[in-house]
Amino acid sequence: MTIAVADALLNNKEYEQVLKTWGRRYPLAGYGGTFRKWLAGLVKGPYNSWGNGSAMRVSPVGWLCNSLEDVLAEAQASAAVTHNHPEGVKGAQAIAACIFLARTGQDKEAIRDYCIETFGYNLRRKIDDIRIYYAFDVSCQGSVPEAIISFLEGEDFEDTIRNAISLGGDSDTIAAMAGSIAEAYYGNVPQEIVDEVIQRLPEDMKLVLAQFQGMFTQRV
Repeated sequence: MTIAVADALLNNKEYEQVLKTWGRRYPLAGYGGTFRKWLAGLVKGPYNSWGNGSAMRVSPVGWLCNSLEDVLAEAQASAAVTHNHPEGVKGAQAIAACIFLARTGQDKEAIRDYCIETFGYNLRRKIDDIRIYYAFDVSCQGSVPEAIISFLEGEDFEDTIRNAISLGGDSDTIAAMAGSIAEAYYGNVPQEIVDEVIQRLPEDMKLVLAQFQGMFTQRV
């Protein structure tokens, strides 16, 4: 779905159309139950979801929009075709805003303060404390703050991912969100990790990724 959001932004496609195209192409990708019904056409229109799928897929927005205002508006648009609950929209906006702030040179304290003020998340907690009580939670409100904290406490990209996974719960989603912010903040993903991931991607995803990287280089 992250590839789908990038495809929509790069090629001026409607979010609903492109999410369904990619989702139906890869129907066994671990989607939530209601999202699967939405892909199949059994659920019509957005379904008021507050799940963290909206925030997991939003990262291209933080890169390809040129202002914080545009980031917030586009994140809402990318979420609202399915996750039109206020928490579903807020989670997507928070992750996209963190990416934009990170890639435009804001430090961690500025990113933390912005998210606390704008989204009301409690980001003064510590990973070691959260880990004690944290449980599986697919909601934006129960995983987006933890992803941001994983980034804030991380020493580099890989350390951020380790923080996220160490919490347990919906750890693949938390790591996806945290890692997307860390990439923007630290400037890249370590090459050995990139090489390992690229060989696992199908060719159609590699094409969108190459287009994304080329477009971003041009815009910079």
